[in-house]
This record gives sequence, structure tokens and C-alpha cells, in this order.
Amino acid sequence: MTADKTQHLDRRMFLAAGAASALVLPGAGAFAQVGSTEFEAPVRNNFSSFRMLDWRGYFENTRKGAILVDITSRALHFWSEDQSIYRLYPTSVPLTEDLTRKGRTEVVQKVENPTWRPTASMKERHPEWPDEVPGGSPENPLGVRALYLSWTYYRIHGTHDTRKIGRRSSSGCVGLYNEHILELFGYAEVGTQVLLI
Repeated sequence: MTADKTQHLDRRMFLAAGAASALVLPGAGAFAQVGSTEFEAPVRNNFSSFRMLDWRGYFENTRKGAILVDITSRALHFWSEDQSIYRLYPTSVPLTEDLTRKGRTEVVQKVENPTWRPTASMKERHPEWPDEVPGGSPENPLGVRALYLSWTYYRIHGTHDTRKIGRRSSSGCVGLYNEHILELFGYAEVGTQVLLI
């Protein structure tokens, strides 16, 4: 084998090892040590199921648009009414099963720079939290936009804490990166169908 071919193969192996290590998400419960044959048995990573879906498996139509939130894969799918727009966003999801609500709902209000107020149960768990964080504040857990759902206290909203995306980290809401909620906010309307599975 020539020196050029050896160098090319070594570079390829290095890039492949680097790519493999980049696929492991912090806190995802799996790790791989580059150059080692030892692997911890992985917990199911969300991007193993982070894939495009067809709306027909979940909705009868896309009237006013449709949003599907898959709690397991931590992904939000959006289809526009005429189906010309499809978006897939990574999300944060509720911390525990008892905080998770599944089923059909709809967007009932769209709010720019929403004010955040913890619920009574949140304050009970975290008495140190403030009673209110004004909209536009960098500490606001609702980020820059929020889609209020017909279920009381449930929202699809942005977050300034980007570490939460891809994780179980909320008290019931679905969180998106702020740039993604800005885009979704522009597409969704009052009456957009929402299904959480």
C-alpha cells in the first residue's frame, strides 16, 4: 500500500471515529470511547426515531394545519393545511409520565413574548421560583413565543435554555429552540390541530 493510500485511509478512519463520537448526545445515557471496543448498552437515543412522518397516520385532514408531538422521539412535526410545508423540530418533553398529557387538542391562542407564571404545583415543588417572569426576559422559561393549547397550563413554546431540547425537562409543556418556535408560530394558527402521542 502506498503512503498516499495509507494516509487517505487513516484520515477516513479518524473522520469516521469522530463522527461516531459526535452522534452521542450528552445525557442520552450512552457513550462510546473512540478507539475502544467497549460500549455501554445504549438507551434509545431520540434521533434513532427522529424521522419524517406522513400526517395521514395521525389526522383525518390538515385543516388549519396539524402538529404532531411524539414524546418518545422528542420531535414535533408540522404540516400546513395545503401540505406544501412540512417541518420537523427537536423538542423538550415533560420530566415524568404523570406530567405528560397525551391526546388531541388544538392551538387556542398565540402569544408573543409571553409572561410566565408557575402553577401552584410548580411553586409547591420549587418555592424559590418567582411568582412571575415578564415576557422578553432572558430568564423567561416560555422563550420568545408560545402556542397555548386548549388544555389548561399546556403550551408549545420556546426556551432560552437550549440544554433542555432533546430531553425530559419540562413540567408538562413542549419546548422548542427559540428560532424554531418563531418559525412554527408563523405557520400555526388558532385552530391548528395538535396531537400528542
